[in-house]
Amino acid sequence: MHQRPIGTATRGTTNPNRLRRMDRWIAATHGPALRRADSPVAVDLGYGAAPWTAVELLERLRAAEPRTRVVGIEIDPARVAAAKPYERAGLTFVHGGFEIPLAGRPSLVRAANVLRQYDETEVAAVWQRLCARLAPDGLLVEGTCDEIGRRHVWVALGPEGPRTVTFATRLGSLERPSDLAERLPKALIHRNVPGEPVHAFLRDLDRAWAAASPYASLGARQRWITTVRAVSTDWPLTDDVRRWRQGEITVRWSALRPGAH
Repeated sequence: MHQRPIGTATRGTTNPNRLRRMDRWIAATHGPALRRADSPVAVDLGYGAAPWTAVELLERLRAAEPRTRVVGIEIDPARVAAAKPYERAGLTFVHGGFEIPLAGRPSLVRAANVLRQYDETEVAAVWQRLCARLAPDGLLVEGTCDEIGRRHVWVALGPEGPRTVTFATRLGSLERPSDLAERLPKALIHRNVPGEPVHAFLRDLDRAWAAASPYASLGARQRWITTVRAVSTDWPLTDDVRRWRQGEITVRWSALRPGAH
């Protein structure tokens, strides 16, 4: 008997290239795991009313590992039907939800802008369900971005649970790092208040950004690199200048999780 999909439909809004920053990070950091997999499968969970993000994910991950296959999963049957004409070698669309209706375990599940409509209290159970479906060295990337992909924040999780939080932005449009707060994933967005670690982190980023203002004459990238290097003395970052140059900063989840301090 076919299992009823778990979850509720999203608003479905999407745009081409909206998830390029997230995809770029996934390809760079998770590429080695995809290459190790016998048959790497990536899931675009809740891709929305149009299939652009799944099409783009296939292109970007195949640059890292040409054998990668992408499965777009949507809880709305009409969206699956609309996406079917875009299927090609390595790209399929299926009806489903958080249960991930695949025969095997995916190497990657990307859930972008899916959990924003859920209550914060529901996030841990969804994370646990999705992580339980991952391959042993699989990755779940769950987060939020704006409509045109200038600002992203996502959590990366392994089968054991959350590992890191990544903030990514188009540096040319950034006034201050805390502008990213509006794109915090559901697990953190209501925690951006005094006394919570994510609030302290964004406060420290803003202070370091202000202190690095003399570097603005060299460009936003140099100012950002200087900012991130300054906060790296107090926060457990997991990336280096190669990623900082892309307008990113990745910090361990243990430092930002609610109630960590």
